[in-house]
Amino acid sequence: MSADDGGASGSGSPTGLRRENGAAVFATTHWSVVLEARGESPAAQDALEKLCRTYWRPVYTFIRRQGVGIEEAEDFTQGFFALLLERRDLDAVRREKGRLRSYLLTSVKHFLASEQRRAMAVKRGKGQRLVALDGLSATERTEMEPADPLSADRLYERRWASVLMEQVLRRLKDEYRTAGNAALFDWLKQLLPDEPGAPSRAEIAARLGMTENAVRQALYRFRHRYQVLLREEIGHTVAIASDIEDELRHLIAVLRA
Repeated sequence: MSADDGGASGSGSPTGLRRENGAAVFATTHWSVVLEARGESPAAQDALEKLCRTYWRPVYTFIRRQGVGIEEAEDFTQGFFALLLERRDLDAVRREKGRLRSYLLTSVKHFLASEQRRAMAVKRGKGQRLVALDGLSATERTEMEPADPLSADRLYERRWASVLMEQVLRRLKDEYRTAGNAALFDWLKQLLPDEPGAPSRAEIAARLGMTENAVRQALYRFRHRYQVLLREEIGHTVAIASDIEDELRHLIAVLRA
């Protein structure tokens, strides 16, 4: 695909939705698989593990904001997910219903309130690193210090939103890279926030050897695909299709706060 084509290959489907006999049907997503499982479903357990590996950072953020030190917070985060994944108690998950975001926050609050911290750090995990805590940046390790005026719940929400957006951009970048448009992605990504200081369309056109009209069309397709993937990613964390728009509005509110 040439630069003037201005987009990634593959149109994808609207997030969480598919077409069947002309009607929109909510597609199976990671969270719906977990909620609909009966007994010890391998598919449900795999789906839950994937979600946990993706969205552990908000949990770590919440634990740190409780005044827990860095190393102990890492132990607690490992212990929490070890408990969640090892107990295979999907009935408890289904009782929460709703959204993965709310479920994890409720669960980690119960975890911290009911378990002896030091004992859990030793007891749980069996030496396994269930989530990639070594991927934490220096900023992520320190941003939850008590000096931060945000509450633990608000920090959890902010980190949740950040992780979800990172996941969307990662998927979009992979699509553009596969289509041979990695450079185009890097430039168009700078226009997503639509803030002062971003390069102009004329500058991008000159850098990539495109016309301004081609850049304009490429940006339109870029933003459209971004919105599709955003809804799809949100769809993986809610139980029903009608929750997607509500969750999207909540995400936008968190990012703007």
